[in-house]
Amino acid sequence: MSLDVSPALLEQAERGEVDEAEFVDCVRTSLPYAWEMISSLVARLRIDGGEFADNQTPPPDEQARGQLLRALASDAIRGALERHFGVRLAFQNCHRVAVFPLAPEADERLARFTSIRGQLLNQSPELRDC
Repeated sequence: MSLDVSPALLEQAERGEVDEAEFVDCVRTSLPYAWEMISSLVARLRIDGGEFADNQTPPPDEQARGQLLRALASDAIRGALERHFGVRLAFQNCHRVAVFPLAPEADERLARFTSIRGQLLNQSPELRDC
């Protein structure tokens, strides 16, 4: 299971539309490693500026790695996080999460980061089994 969904939130979903803020809170509490990773990158981007902020340190264990995969592989979770934080997210090699500003000038850098070339250049033997 990807998220620890409360009975109240599940009931809300069964009735129709779900409040996105409640969904984001469910993500925050269900995937704390992923939440902390993304929120710290967003803070770093806002404080330090620059074209983007990224993480290059592998997660400490498989549970943490799984949280990143669940958060970024789900269109619903990823989209909600992007809207909540006001950024665009990119992901490589099971741990390299990057946040990009929504500004149009970030489009080219995001395209380079998410390109086939960018993916190939980010390979290393240490990350083979990630």
